[in-house]
Amino acid sequence: MAEDLQGAILQRDGESYAIVPRSPAGILSVENLESITRVVKKYQIPVVKITSGHRLVLVGIKKDDIPSVWQDLGMDIGRATELCFHYVQACPGTAVCRFGVQDSLGLATELEKRFYNMEFAAKVKFGISGCSFCCGESYVRDVGLIGRKKGWTLVFGGNSGKKPRIGDVLAEDVETDALMDMIEKLLVFYRDNAKKKERTPRFAERIGVSEIQQAIGV
Repeated sequence: MAEDLQGAILQRDGESYAIVPRSPAGILSVENLESITRVVKKYQIPVVKITSGHRLVLVGIKKDDIPSVWQDLGMDIGRATELCFHYVQACPGTAVCRFGVQDSLGLATELEKRFYNMEFAAKVKFGISGCSFCCGESYVRDVGLIGRKKGWTLVFGGNSGKKPRIGDVLAEDVETDALMDMIEKLLVFYRDNAKKKERTPRFAERIGVSEIQQAIGV
């Protein structure tokens, strides 16, 4: 039976580990920041890095310290290697940005609540942008959303990895309430029809845009 390391990832030195505390929509509270600071000092964690997915990773943790680090942090595990919903990358949107036309942070929070525990054939990442500047890198995420004045543009099958792919636009000018149901249909369709470890870009290429749109009622 595999050892439960509570989401910790073995590092290059073969001895130390990294963990990713969950920070929905990339937001950290004052309490989160204070606990992270205490933990970094107490366990002498040498590296604290902001990831491309708007999360913090604490690197260089001793194996025996992993349970105590999580307990002292008081934060959930941000899954980084499992075949599941990984994170929502989101820009500030209308919360603070003068260019925002849709509430990207609010939508990101709702998506995390609704879909975080879903399991998939491969990892799934969201990118949400509150305007057409697309600071949430929405076209190169598994599920991308771009805010427009009339609603949201829904993109699927993007990837910025070793075989990059611009996602396909599935729907435009979708209102937020209708969008959540559409995304649920999309994720369920992907979950039920993808091959093991098949990321959304390869799935979209294999299945085709028209069939995916039909499955979500577009």
